Amino acid sequence: MENYTYNSFTLQVEGLNVSEESVYPLFLFLFFSYVFIMITNVGIVALVFKDKSLHQPMYLLFCNLPFNDILGNSILLPRLMSDVLLPPSERFISYYECVVQAFTTHMFGTTSHTVLMIMAFDRYVAICNPLRYAAIMTNKMVMKLTVSAWGVAFVLVGVLLGLTIRLNRCRTLITNPYCDNAALFKLSCESVVINNIYGLTFTVVLFIASIGSIVLTYTQITVVCLISKNKSLNSKALMTCSTHLVVYLIMVFNGMSIITLHRFPQYSDYRKLCTILFHIIPGSLNPIIYGLQSKEIKKFLSKLFEPKKVLPCS
Repeated sequence: MENYTYNSFTLQVEGLNVSEESVYPLFLFLFFSYVFIMITNVGIVALVFKDKSLHQPMYLLFCNLPFNDILGNSILLPRLMSDVLLPPSERFISYYECVVQAFTTHMFGTTSHTVLMIMAFDRYVAICNPLRYAAIMTNKMVMKLTVSAWGVAFVLVGVLLGLTIRLNRCRTLITNPYCDNAALFKLSCESVVINNIYGLTFTVVLFIASIGSIVLTYTQITVVCLISKNKSLNSKALMTCSTHLVVYLIMVFNGMSIITLHRFPQYSDYRKLCTILFHIIPGSLNPIIYGLQSKEIKKFLSKLFEPKKVLPCS
């Protein structure tokens, strides 16, 4: 008969199953990924706030992405690195820390969608209503969109975790590399039907709203570009929208891979890897993609690193 430990405040994390010879290479990969994510994302945010020419709605809204990447990876990767160096029997985490990690992880995924949705709206206004862009995308509107993106994610994830923490726990093993909602409610011996229904509804609604808004805005942008004979408008649309679309497709592909692998328990190790890459890949690529595509950011970097002329002594 299985022994149960009810409402234990100390949980054990299953973590990643890696061989002894793979421990340090994996640790180094996670370490350098984290360092790269922090340097590039903090650098992009610093550039935008330092250079007044970048104080535009597009860049201010974009700053939500690096901030989200910094927050999501800072909660996940340091803890994951420490767990990799420990044997499975010593990977412990407190229940409250686990809940915070699960909340932050789901906030990261949800906010990635909502931020890209408000960025799509910005591109729609800029290309489809260029004459009214300044009147619509005011500082007040940028603030409203930012608060909406984070507020909607906070409420949705808050309800998700609220339904889970109400449950009594009879198990202590987190069957995941880190804490998330599914791993937490699987600790309970009570019925989790409500959790599954809300979780599925949450996921479906988020993906429909996200994909729907992207398809709608990009269809309108495509129509405007096809009708317009303005080459500069079409070039601007192609540059900014292709960047946004690449970032979005990377995120959706990673998310879909995790959802698909959940249906195949025999590939649990691949699913664990995908959940980690869901944080690392967008966090690493977002600043590179936007930084290389932005003329303003490239211009600022060239000014920053160009050698200063030394005046000859008279």
